[in-house]
Amino acid sequence: MNEIELKFQVPPAQRQAVRRALATSKAQILRLQAQYFDTPDRRLAAAHVSLRLRQEGEAWVQTLKCPGENRWSRLEHEVPRAADGDEPRLDLSLHAGTPAGDRLMAALGKQADRLEVVYATDVQRTRRVILGPDLQAEVALDVGEIRAGSARRELHEIEFELQSGSVAALVALATRWVERHGLWLDVISKAERGQQVVRGAASVAPVHAQPVVLKNAPSPDAALRQMVASCLAHLLPNAAEVAGGAAQPEHLHQARVALRRLRTALRIYGDWSPDTSAEWTPALASLFGQLGAARDRDALEADLLPALRAAGAPLAELPAEAAAESSVADILRAPATTQLWLALIAFANAAQAQEGKPAGDARALAARRIKRLQRQLAKDAKAYAGLEDEQRHRARRRLKRLRYAIEFTASLFRAKKVQRYLDELKPAQDALGEYNDLVVAEQAFGRLVQTQPQAWFALGWLAAQRAQLLDRSQQRLKKWARQPGFW
Repeated sequence: MNEIELKFQVPPAQRQAVRRALATSKAQILRLQAQYFDTPDRRLAAAHVSLRLRQEGEAWVQTLKCPGENRWSRLEHEVPRAADGDEPRLDLSLHAGTPAGDRLMAALGKQADRLEVVYATDVQRTRRVILGPDLQAEVALDVGEIRAGSARRELHEIEFELQSGSVAALVALATRWVERHGLWLDVISKAERGQQVVRGAASVAPVHAQPVVLKNAPSPDAALRQMVASCLAHLLPNAAEVAGGAAQPEHLHQARVALRRLRTALRIYGDWSPDTSAEWTPALASLFGQLGAARDRDALEADLLPALRAAGAPLAELPAEAAAESSVADILRAPATTQLWLALIAFANAAQAQEGKPAGDARALAARRIKRLQRQLAKDAKAYAGLEDEQRHRARRRLKRLRYAIEFTASLFRAKKVQRYLDELKPAQDALGEYNDLVVAEQAFGRLVQTQPQAWFALGWLAAQRAQLLDRSQQRLKKWARQPGFW
């Protein structure tokens, strides 16, 4: 069966209020103690498969979970176990003949007899069933910990699991709790957190974009929903780690890349569905801008500033920025942000609209959109040397937009032709990115010269690099513009 679940973290200040809201006379309180299994070389973790034995009060359940189509659904197979007074032994044959069981055995290979307990959870769950129009959902508050040896991680999260009805109704229910209690979405599963504890890591690994495969020659509407779902699969795990306050710089970078991809999908292909909301575009643009300053500093620190220090600059640090009104983590924990994620989840999960679909198939429509973007950039390439820096930055954004627009619909075209085109586009994008980083650094050090004259060295060094980077970006953009289209 497919499990549809939305999981949220509970702000400390709201924990008592959430418990009171859930622990009505109809609520059930259980102690859940689970053991999670894997091979010594962590084959199940690598395949994103979780296998557990859990004691639920007096009962035992063996559960297998595998990745679903997106981050809020999983393929699940659950079997009650009889304990006869003792803890039951793990029995893989109970999952045989099921889709989840087939994935389990594919992941294990010849290591099925080497399974061992790698971590455990001990949770008090307060749960109740909530009924509504087109909805039956279990809402469960889990409070406890994950244990791996002497390592511990606190758990305090609330889950909304769809038992029957629509995802839209589940989203509406969760949205009301978000508004009331300030919950923030966390798509990282307990199994992933458990593996994090096993590794002794501060966070789970950053998630990168995966190719979009538009299935079964979809309608334009269905294609757009698949694009949005792909962007959310990229965005939400990284955003969850940033919101949790223990992220690496790469989490923030990937969250911004995912936001840019999502904005591109809606900008280029958004009219393929009548169900897109006009409110999403400004909300995503604002969010992207709020996350931008921190990411720009990380990018310069990783690439340009080390070269500046190697050149002997007496001042090779970016100026400290004034403290923002709210941190990046606060922005991603905000109820407005979570409500935006939920609205996009509901859109991605809904069946295609029956009315208002654009005429024509997705391939023909995509070809027209891509060709239009390519023509704009060909004009930029011819005029690039004479453009102002802001216009060059706009050309860089257009080039990224074109790349993402192509990646979203690449599966509709001949793969080899698409790849050749992208292979020429990437050097141009990289060169324009290096030039833009230089401009950002010039602006940052330019603000320092009045109070710290040592910044003149950095500005002089950057000025010496400008001509070289400008020429490189111009030549690579022109070379790309001469490439034939694949469409």
